[in-house]
Amino acid sequence: MMNPHKVVRRNDRKAAVIGSGPNGLAAAIVLAQAGLAVEVFEAEAIPGGAARTMELTLPGFLNDFGSAVHPFAAGSPFFSSLPLEQHGLHWVHSPAPLAHPMDDGSAIVLERDMDAAKAALGRDGDLWVRLLKPFVENWKGFSRDVLRPVPSIPTHPMLLARFGMRALLSAKAIAKKFANGRTRALFAGIAAHSFLSLDEPLSGAFGIILGTAAHAVGWPIPSGGSQSITNALCAYLSSLGGAVRTSFRIESFSQLPGHDLICCDLTPQQLLGVSGEVFSRSYRQKLAAFRYGPAVFKVDYALSNPIPWKASECWRAATVHIGGTFAEIAESEDAMRRGRHAERPFIILAQPSLFDAKRAPAGKHTAWAYCHVPNGSTVDMLQSLEDQIERFAPGFRDTVLARRVLAPWQLQAMDSNLVGGDINGGILDLRQFLFRPTWRHYATSAKHIFICSSSTPPGGGVHGMCGYHGASAALSRLGIRFRGRS
Repeated sequence: MMNPHKVVRRNDRKAAVIGSGPNGLAAAIVLAQAGLAVEVFEAEAIPGGAARTMELTLPGFLNDFGSAVHPFAAGSPFFSSLPLEQHGLHWVHSPAPLAHPMDDGSAIVLERDMDAAKAALGRDGDLWVRLLKPFVENWKGFSRDVLRPVPSIPTHPMLLARFGMRALLSAKAIAKKFANGRTRALFAGIAAHSFLSLDEPLSGAFGIILGTAAHAVGWPIPSGGSQSITNALCAYLSSLGGAVRTSFRIESFSQLPGHDLICCDLTPQQLLGVSGEVFSRSYRQKLAAFRYGPAVFKVDYALSNPIPWKASECWRAATVHIGGTFAEIAESEDAMRRGRHAERPFIILAQPSLFDAKRAPAGKHTAWAYCHVPNGSTVDMLQSLEDQIERFAPGFRDTVLARRVLAPWQLQAMDSNLVGGDINGGILDLRQFLFRPTWRHYATSAKHIFICSSSTPPGGGVHGMCGYHGASAALSRLGIRFRGRS
């Protein structure tokens, strides 16, 4: 098998990649590994898409524009095959992956070690282990299979069949098996990353996959911020001869003459915008029919002190889920899916500076929090969001030195792929999971153009697998054999 860290041969083929998010950079690396001359074109001044780190509040305070905690990046089959540590990427693990505060002043904590998690979950510990242990013990094979395009032939069919039996269940159906309401609340928060109602099919799958990742690879943060992932990918691409051109917005494929391949880290709306008459009418109709999902209302913070949690256990975790009971979280997510705004929204909060001193000046801290809202929402959720944090951390507002509110339209203005504030590249309900505009393996109706964004399988998340699979399909179309790792 070829060494994926080296270019084994050069050829006279040229490839362009539009977009420098994790999937665009993954696609560029695959193409460069196969010997093509690769250029990446990025509209913004800083590469990375949602995987950027910036001074969003005050000088010296580094906040992640998109996700801050990266189980899929740490556990990505493709990223794990690359020498990213040699290019500055280092993972930091908080003592526990996740904390979930409750109204009684305590918190339920998801421990990374499965035996410790079993003990912490009490009478639900055995069920938690039975639910996740087969996938934890076989993470490498399991992650390859769940991050493959659909349909495809799994490498571990029995394991995937076992997952499939649970994956179609709703989070509600899985959670009701737990005896303790605290465990049900913990699972609800994890499953709510799906942006689905907790009684919808597939919502339970997100809880299983993210729960499995917490034990198998953790929920780590990159030292210095998510930009470190992007910088490492860019540096490795450069070592292969590839180049990233920033502040270069592609508005038409006519700007890219002479390229044998074009891979697009674009969602369907952006792809339509640059396509002109290149695509067939039927394919344009498929792109236009693509459905975007709910959005996030995000707030970045510069803080004078750590967040004053009532439950001290919350200081052990980089990620905190705020929402109370299963019923409360379910109500919040159901409101979002029905186009409404929850009065007490479910909040995902990241507090990376507790574990990474590079994020803020000495003695100060950063955090971000977001809640789910309908796509394109213009409702100001700041008070509701901060009321929920204050519920479990009285005095939180007193620690705020500065805040930066990013409503859905502002997120899209800073990254055009975040259509209406959708950070997942489209709703991943059952219908769109099965019928995306990429059912022909990332190809479009134009022979030399491929789509490789999070709108393609396996979907959102910083794992690069959409880019890996999209570029691999493009190479196959060119007749170039590529035997890199996935």
